[in-house]
Amino acid sequence: MKFLRRTLGLAMLVGCLGLAGASTAADVVQPAAPAKEAPKDLVLKGDAKCTTCHDEADAPELLRIGKTKHGTVADGRTPSCTSCHGDSDKHIKSANAGGKDKPTVPDVTFGKKSTTEVSLRNETCLTCHQGGKRIGWHNNAHAVRDVACTSCHTVHSGHDKVRSATMQTETCYTCHKEQRAQMNRQSHHPVPEGKMTCTSCHNVHGDNPKQLTKSSTNETCFTCHMEKRGPFVHNHEPVSEDCGICHQPHGTTVNNLLKTRPPMLCVQCHGADSHPSQPPAIPVGQATQTLNNNARIMGTVGRGCLNCHTNIHGGNSTQSNATAERFRR
Repeated sequence: MKFLRRTLGLAMLVGCLGLAGASTAADVVQPAAPAKEAPKDLVLKGDAKCTTCHDEADAPELLRIGKTKHGTVADGRTPSCTSCHGDSDKHIKSANAGGKDKPTVPDVTFGKKSTTEVSLRNETCLTCHQGGKRIGWHNNAHAVRDVACTSCHTVHSGHDKVRSATMQTETCYTCHKEQRAQMNRQSHHPVPEGKMTCTSCHNVHGDNPKQLTKSSTNETCFTCHMEKRGPFVHNHEPVSEDCGICHQPHGTTVNNLLKTRPPMLCVQCHGADSHPSQPPAIPVGQATQTLNNNARIMGTVGRGCLNCHTNIHGGNSTQSNATAERFRR
């Protein structure tokens, strides 16, 4: 009986030791899985949930935003991905589903194929870029014609073409094809040469009727052509009113950006009746055809208006005679 008890006790002891050994072995063979490391931000604060899928291999290269003003991490105003594109929860869930669900797009998308309303896209940009030169954007000709900010600007690119002096015009010419043709004429502002840009004269974000940098055409022109501002003793009315009456600023086939050559340009306002340079035996009158004929003959014989009226923008003659206000030397 004692032998049986000893045998059972030894069996139970061996069994317990076996279970303990098996448990220890299991612990060694199957260690606890380490906690998954959270993804790190690559460029912008909080971009980890986006850069998990979107990296430098994307087209366009989305991570190049780090080379733009939008990627200046040290600036507290720098946005995150969700600042512009929204939280996009459905987009993230569809991506995590591994293609099982129909993929969705972010809440706000940009670019030519975007399905987001233009007004919403622009409001996203105006959240930060409002005031200053852009304060009148809502009344701007571009805004009322549904032109999006991203129609001209490339946000994720390290080189925004519209901000480059040598490449800006190509962006503008995308829509303004007539101005491209005018700039290729012999008389033009030095825009094709890269010495000026479209934004030298135009504020494309403003609400000025012609989107000029100043309140009027003349004030814009006087920015460079100060000698034409005056004041003069005798002002030439068209000059005081609008430089565009005589000049086409984008380019013409006549010197000095004139819309047409003198005297054809001058007789649009000035009659040839009893003019000293009137060729003999040529009828005079107020009929348009007669004026045009007179102007052609005056130009043929070299009697251009500017031969005598050299100070055409304004004169400072103080002589008290009939010719004092005729803008001569």
